Amino acid sequence: MTDDAYLFLVDSTEVTLGVQPTGVGGLACMDTPAVRAWLDAQGVDATSPLLRILPPEETAAVPEGAERLPVPLAEEELGRVRGQSALLAATDVEKELLAYRSLTDGREGLLQRALSAGVPAHRVAELSGEDLAAVKAAAG
Repeated sequence: MTDDAYLFLVDSTEVTLGVQPTGVGGLACMDTPAVRAWLDAQGVDATSPLLRILPPEETAAVPEGAERLPVPLAEEELGRVRGQSALLAATDVEKELLAYRSLTDGREGLLQRALSAGVPAHRVAELSGEDLAAVKAAAG
């Protein structure tokens, strides 16, 4: 067994911290009397979307005041939790990159439309965060 991971409850399914235990396959700790009693006391079951788990090195991120329970994980289980955590983090970054790409698609056209509409180049640069030279280059 390793250092303890933490089961904890979040207050919204919008929270992306940790991973749902059901998403990492069977964890032996989920079948223990201690975990079942804790889940019962919280009024949730093991499949609740509000239930999350973090590996030991990330337990400082558990929100202050969140209901939490330390649980031991075998090395193989810990590897699955870490892998799923990394996958979710990468997925979140990929979503941000797609959003960024959608914002930058048509960048040149937007700069040209702003200049054509009479917005001064220095104001376009200020509002867009683009370098003034790049704005002037877009004016063509």
